[in-house]
Amino acid sequence: MSSELDPAIWPASATRNSAGEITIAGLSVTEIAAEYGTPVFIFDEADVRKRARDYVAAFKVDDIETSVHYAGKAFITTKIAQWVNQEGLGIDVASAGELEVALRAGIDPAQIVMHGNNKSVKDLERAVEVGIGRVVIDSLIEIERLNSIASSAGIVQQVLLRLTVGVEAHTHEAISTAHEDQKFGLSVASGMAMAAVDNVMESDALSLAGLHSHIGSQIFDASGFELATHRVVDFAAQIKQRHGLTVSELDVGGGMGIAYVAGDDPLDVTTMAKSILDIVRTECARVKIPVPKISVEPGRAIIGNPGITVYEVGTIKPVELDSGITRHYISVDGGMSDNIRTALYDAEYTTTIANRVSTGMPVISRVVGKHCESGDIVVRDTQLPADIRPGDLLAVAATGAYCRSMASNYNHIPRPAAVCVNEGKSQVLLRRETIEDLLALDGGLS
Repeated sequence: MSSELDPAIWPASATRNSAGEITIAGLSVTEIAAEYGTPVFIFDEADVRKRARDYVAAFKVDDIETSVHYAGKAFITTKIAQWVNQEGLGIDVASAGELEVALRAGIDPAQIVMHGNNKSVKDLERAVEVGIGRVVIDSLIEIERLNSIASSAGIVQQVLLRLTVGVEAHTHEAISTAHEDQKFGLSVASGMAMAAVDNVMESDALSLAGLHSHIGSQIFDASGFELATHRVVDFAAQIKQRHGLTVSELDVGGGMGIAYVAGDDPLDVTTMAKSILDIVRTECARVKIPVPKISVEPGRAIIGNPGITVYEVGTIKPVELDSGITRHYISVDGGMSDNIRTALYDAEYTTTIANRVSTGMPVISRVVGKHCESGDIVVRDTQLPADIRPGDLLAVAATGAYCRSMASNYNHIPRPAAVCVNEGKSQVLLRRETIEDLLALDGGLS
């Protein structure tokens, strides 16, 4: 089997040393696993930083003001927030918890955008209290709620309206977010979006800074952005005609895809940025309105590929199928508690033995977790060497986004550590949880 690591899928510094071990930024995964245990998430800090810089550079043009906000929901820690902020990005948060991480990281609140379809009064009070830059309005109820809070605080809060524009993104249904029949946004077609504009314009303590549109996640081309932008710009023209207000910001969301397996071919950031900016220019010229500031919110595209997960193999079980084929079930010491994406989205991943190079024949394999669920699958269909054995380390690529951030304690299993590596040194991003951490929450033991 080939032991090569596809640079489109693995972290930029990933390679194999003379012993056949995968190394990240000069440290072998064997060393990292020995120090931090398994499962363990490993992040290439330099790769994260470079991808952040690449986004800033790709969207920097002379004729349009632009900004890039890292989508914290992909994975956020104080260190990661600091990295991306140092490289020129703001932070997009989707909860009070993510907001606090960004604040503890020292991020200027003016550089933070807050999302959420059901922000509580406490969430909004905290956002207003710290001076958050933008609140993305997601419902008519929220307008009344936020206006009252901002008025009591004696400020005028800048807001964006999240629009539902009826665009079907070419992605999994669970991560497609701009069609009508779903929980996010204010429908343009139904009139709800214009009612929201009217309400904001009539409010005492809110100012309509702009419009927000997010068509989904893991998007490989700009076609969805083109149709969504067409409809958002039409709506901006209607606002100008109705209220005389020229929208000053258009946030096109994020969702730019990454490569998980061979054959995945997402647009590079420079091409994607040029396409999006050209689309905005064309659409604004069509309706004769000035080109507004353009904001984007990449998360997965910055953190996904620089992160991997390393597991230890526990058991190997060959299972004969009715077709006569034998599938080898490779059980590892994690599973759906640290990567739920396979179960939720039928996500595909690339995996390989990480602690050695094998000359064994490839066999049909399925990498599964240790949880009490038949759907506890990490990699559904892959080929691994026939000589794989207990104690081997398996690395799964491109797990930096939406794996540790969606992790759970199912079966009372503590969540893994997340560490970063840079120039041959490692550092804890999140320490490994312990059984004692879980028991500390148990009221019956207090």
